[in-house]
Amino acid sequence: MSPRASPLPLLLATGGLIGATFPLGKLAGEAGIPPLVWSFLIAAGSALVLVAALAARREAVTLDDRHLRYDVIAGVVSLAIPNALVFSVIPRLGAGFTSILFTLSPILTLAFSAMLRLRPTTPLGVAGIAVGFAGAVVIVMSKGQVGRPADPAWLALALLIPVSIAVGNVYRTLDWPPGASGLRLAAGMNIAAAIVLALASLLLLGEFPVAAIAATPALSLLQVASSAAMFAFFFRLQAVGGPVYLSQIGYVAAAVGLASGSLLLGESYGALTWLGAAIAAAGVVMTTIAQVKQ
Repeated sequence: MSPRASPLPLLLATGGLIGATFPLGKLAGEAGIPPLVWSFLIAAGSALVLVAALAARREAVTLDDRHLRYDVIAGVVSLAIPNALVFSVIPRLGAGFTSILFTLSPILTLAFSAMLRLRPTTPLGVAGIAVGFAGAVVIVMSKGQVGRPADPAWLALALLIPVSIAVGNVYRTLDWPPGASGLRLAAGMNIAAAIVLALASLLLLGEFPVAAIAATPALSLLQVASSAAMFAFFFRLQAVGGPVYLSQIGYVAAAVGLASGSLLLGESYGALTWLGAAIAAAGVVMTTIAQVKQ
């Protein structure tokens, strides 16, 4: 894809596929699949599909120190940690509420990029970051679904999701191996994430309950297909749009997650949650305008 190609279709496709993860993850939790195991399924299934795509293209797979370092760090920070957190908090906070937190990743990505001087920040951008954080505070104060107030500890844990995503967005740009294709990097980081999640499952659960996955074949295949397609778009978008534009997939994912949570899963959120989402959206608009004017 040409660097001048419009990243908007990639943004919509990637964000939409990520948003589909929230309802699928909630259904997996209701089926008794542990969060670490479901996260492993996503990483391992995506890795198999992506490796097959590499083989079909006869693309050489580089395994030097630079690529392996990228695979491990990106796999842990961008995949293993946020996915394990997402599927752990969804049963407590709801798919829609968890998806709202993804709207904070663009603001945090911009903040981290500015701190590392990857991108200059205007006063409007700084104000947008502040407004976005204010929205996050309001969302946390709302404490989740109507009639199901969330434990503050789970809310605090959920806030680590956008932090991890933002760190991953910036890292992947800073350490992208020269000349590496997005497909190769997507496969490598998924393999690394799958290994880490499998080891974490064995260490923390004392077993690796594959029977739970086998009991839900249709749901598992749907999740793997969705995730593999997402990664194919994801790295093209990173190359075309950069880390800050890439982070805006959080808006699309949040919209899909909220819609599916409210319309398909019967979740209900109070006025304070929607107010916080609106404030966060205002911060998003401010930071987006600031980026366009630079």
